[in-house]
Amino acid sequence: MHKMHGGARPRSRNLIAAAMAALLITSLPVAAKTSPPWHWVTSWGTSQMPMEPQNELPVAQWQDATLRQIVHLTLGGEKLRVRISNVYGTTPLVIDGAGIALAVAPGKADIDPKTAQPLTFNGKARVMIPAGAEYYSDTVTLAHKAGSDLAISLYFNGAPSKQTGHSGSRTTSFVAKGQRTLDASWAEAEKVTRWYLLADVEVQAPRSATAIVTMGDSITDGYATTTDGNDRWPDFLAARLNKENKALGVVNGGIGGGRLLRDGSGPNLASRFDREVLGRAGVSHAVMMIGVNDMGVLRRNGDDTPAARAQLLEDLQLAHRQLVERAHAHGICVIGGTVTPYAGSEYYRPAAANEADRIALNQWIRTSGVFDGVADFDAALRDPAQPDRLRKELDTGDGLHPSLAGYRALADAVPLKSLQSCEVTK
Repeated sequence: MHKMHGGARPRSRNLIAAAMAALLITSLPVAAKTSPPWHWVTSWGTSQMPMEPQNELPVAQWQDATLRQIVHLTLGGEKLRVRISNVYGTTPLVIDGAGIALAVAPGKADIDPKTAQPLTFNGKARVMIPAGAEYYSDTVTLAHKAGSDLAISLYFNGAPSKQTGHSGSRTTSFVAKGQRTLDASWAEAEKVTRWYLLADVEVQAPRSATAIVTMGDSITDGYATTTDGNDRWPDFLAARLNKENKALGVVNGGIGGGRLLRDGSGPNLASRFDREVLGRAGVSHAVMMIGVNDMGVLRRNGDDTPAARAQLLEDLQLAHRQLVERAHAHGICVIGGTVTPYAGSEYYRPAAANEADRIALNQWIRTSGVFDGVADFDAALRDPAQPDRLRKELDTGDGLHPSLAGYRALADAVPLKSLQSCEVTK
């Protein structure tokens, strides 16, 4: 009996070893799929707003009508997709057809017919986008270079209950009756200088390519720039990056009249930061230039007591800290932009105390260590003889908004070194 038992033990050990080996094999992790050498990167985008009555497209222009909108891409590529926004809609948005093509030129409704093709959603021409939601189109193969103008045509049979869009497009959009999404020539089209429902365009790009979002107010949005000229300061920045072969998309996150802390003509920047910076594809950097309207409105409303001004300054600093921390949690670097001079503004008429607040905020932006870099827009535009005012040749004439030369100076003030690398501890 003892020998039989002793002879059985090695066999038992073999069985146990085999079972353990089998268990080990089945418990090994499945090899992860190799990541593709590309990712989605935002090539164009704009800030979404609930459209005010004076900026809404008339109901008749949504009924059996096609809306063709032109956007200026900042990255080249072979494949892209479009994000449609119903974020401020109160009922579902129905698009009954869509098309995409390269535009012949900014300010013109005509498209290159060789590039025209349907824009679909899950393979279908029609899509319903729920209230408050944003949907991507299917991927489209459309070879294009950085700086190309893209025409996006949407066909509707009815108006949305609440329109989402961007009023300060500085770009001509076109409306024509009927299903005209793929028509190359629009001889008779109504014109409007606003964008509707377009959140952004993304391109498949190498993993080394990323995007920068410029967040701000009317100075970033492009007040007093040329319609269809693409000469806002973020446009000049995109051209500068492209000239130096920097694979960086540039997204304009400006809203005219925008403030950091309170709603104005659009939602406050703090409330839209997650969607417009963290929620955009391929973003590695954000530039924030905001605060002049927060301080100016306080002054204009007659509420700028010493206590109110001190609280405002504290609130502005806290909001910046909060947004930078959220960006860092997503691996995004933030460049702080100093607030440009506005003592010559007849609209705000700042007093010496208000100028002291601007100086204090700018000094904090430069020295607090909160930001990953600083774009000294104040230094780029101020008059050395009167540093509370814009240099005459850089002033559009209202003491607040830069001229085209001023916008170019803002683009040149962005430190490219801060855009070349970004190491954030999450």
